[in-house]
Amino acid sequence: MRIIVSDSSCIIDLGKCSLIRAVLQLPYTFVMPNVLFADELLHFGPVSKDDLRARGLQVVELDPQGTSRAFEHVAQYRALTVNDCFALALAEQTPDCILLTGDSFLRRTGTEMGLEVHGVLWTIDELERTSLATARQLYDALSLFEQDSLVFLPKDEIRQRLRRLRRSI
Repeated sequence: MRIIVSDSSCIIDLGKCSLIRAVLQLPYTFVMPNVLFADELLHFGPVSKDDLRARGLQVVELDPQGTSRAFEHVAQYRALTVNDCFALALAEQTPDCILLTGDSFLRRTGTEMGLEVHGVLWTIDELERTSLATARQLYDALSLFEQDSLVFLPKDEIRQRLRRLRRSI
């Protein structure tokens, strides 16, 4: 099973729209660096940190080489946060993984490094593809994203998916 290294932004956004439980059922292993889990996942809806772990989110500590690599990224990529750099370093040391992030600079950096990178809309597509969420659930989630000023997703892509899902409801 492929591993998805996630930053916190996608987990938070998916928690806002009550899809995180379904996402953790996708046929992937979800991992997150422990520093992100401790620092950034404060509260995001009805799912607790314990629930996330119980449902399969693995929280991992980078080894000394990974930690050193994260701090090299901090020095090299000033636009990334320290926590972004930990996610990037974990993705680098995880063969054939997918980096899941909502941060545009982290997405670009990961892509330039040769990593496969996806975001929240990809997870919505995966939920639809695997039928782990209904068209109504996905439509409601996308509608919430469209209206939430703290969710930074391409509005045209959201609207395109909304139009497609509307036909299935």
